Parts: sequence; structure tokens; C-alpha cells
Amino acid sequence: MNIFVTGASGWIGSAVTDELLANGYAVTGLARSEAAAAALEAKGASAHRGSLDDPGSLAVAAKAADAVIHLAFNHDFDNYAAAGRSERAAVSAMLEALEGSGKAFLFASGAAGAAPGRIATEEDASPFHGPESMRGGSENLALSHAEKGVRPVALRFPIVHGRAGDPGFVTYLAQVARKQGVSGYIGDGSNRWSSVDRPDAARMVRLALEKAPAGFRAHPVAETGIPTRTIAEALGDRLGLPVRSISPEDSEAHFGWMSMMFSTDVSASSDITRATLSWEPTGPTLLEDIAAGAYDA
Repeated sequence: MNIFVTGASGWIGSAVTDELLANGYAVTGLARSEAAAAALEAKGASAHRGSLDDPGSLAVAAKAADAVIHLAFNHDFDNYAAAGRSERAAVSAMLEALEGSGKAFLFASGAAGAAPGRIATEEDASPFHGPESMRGGSENLALSHAEKGVRPVALRFPIVHGRAGDPGFVTYLAQVARKQGVSGYIGDGSNRWSSVDRPDAARMVRLALEKAPAGFRAHPVAETGIPTRTIAEALGDRLGLPVRSISPEDSEAHFGWMSMMFSTDVSASSDITRATLSWEPTGPTLLEDIAAGAYDA
């Protein structure tokens, strides 16, 4: 099978590409640059030159593939509405190309907002609809195509951590801590983040490709919820910095664009995913990665 992967050279996508190649799949990865194309080809994958801003090109690649794993996203937090519209246009183009084919369309999503005040499960529907909503409402849009001859599967990623150059949220928190001279958390720090080790997440994506039914919401979650205060304490201990509560009023000045995310409770379980996909995470925890120095640099 030839799998078209967007975000194939990104933090999660590169691990997914490696997982697919190691298990006998052919991979065609979306590449925005010559460097990205060369990196994919060095692994044994093919490159499709293009970007999320070219829906027509994405549709061509999707139609030519046996399945699609869409992991790319424009993380422009200064213009998140525009990023959502771009995401919706890209997802719409690929879904239309796959209609009636029965092919799988796996796509990155998240559990934020699915179950305010409690732990989200795979049965909780996304509350986001329309191009101006979170990620352009692409989860509900994609899952609706189960009735149009597509096998859509939502990949609700938590914090994906690791020891190989994580460019994500925890790295940003470590950078803020070093800049501010204090490892902070917002309010009482009781809101939680779920998490998973990067190779475990990649393996779950492959298993979802192989086993998940149409309309499934997959939760690659190893840790249901770590209090943000605990994360801040772990970073402070590793970086040798004091730990302090930042008031909600001061959080934006302290954390910048991360303020909203770091104050949100995003906890999720994965019992249904584990049973459905026969998936069991085995990698280190987020706190173990922090203690091992994954976020020192």
C-alpha cells in the first residue's frame, strides 16, 4: 500500500513515516522544500512537492494513494482563524478526492473542548463546526464522510513528547522558563494535560490505519492527565529554576501565545482505543523525558 502522508517530515509525521516504512508500506510524503523532499527520499519514501495552501495538489496526491494520513497543520497562533480555514480547505479537497473509494483518511485532531470538566473519551464528539472554529471544524467534516464512501479516522493527539528534538509545547515551556528565570504554571496548576511518547503515538497511527473502523476517534493517550503544576515543577527541578504560580491576569504576558493552551484542561482516556486497536504504550512518561534532559537544550 502507498500511503500519502502530509507533515511527513514533522515531529509526529516523521515518526509515522518511519513506522510505516518499517512495516512494509510505501510512503509518499508532502514536501514544501527541496530539503524536506531530500530527507524523505533518503529514508526510502517518495516526495510530493506542495503545501497545505494548494488543495488541488493535495487532492491529486490523495486520489493516487491507497490511503491518506493528514498530519500537517499551519500552527499560526497569531492568525488561528486563517489557519483553520486553510485546514478545512485542505481536508475538504482530499475528502472529495476519496469519495466513493472506501479508502482510509486519518487526520490529526485533538480532544480539547470535547468534555469540559471531565476526562474525554473516544465517544465524545467534537463541539467544533465550521471553518472559523478550532482546526476549521475538520473533525466533524471528515467524520461525516463515512457516509460518502470514505473511512475517516480522527487521531486525537495529546502532548506528544520525546527525546529527539521535540519542537512542541513542552519545549516552548522550557524556553519560557529559561527566559523568565522561573518555571511557571497558571493559577493553582490543577488543570491537566494528557500525553504520549512519540514512538507509541506513531505505532498507534499505523494500527489505526490497519484496524480502525470508519468514524472512529482514536486517542493515542498514555497518560490521562498530568497537572500543569507537576509539569512546571519537573521543568524547574531539571533546569534548576524556582517554580511559581502565574496569575491568570499575568499569564499572557508571561507565556505569550501558550497562555490559553497552558490554562486549559485537556485530559483524555484511551481505553476504547487500546481495546479496538490492540495498542499498549510502552515508552517513557513525560516526566521521565524531562528528567532525562529531553528539554535541556
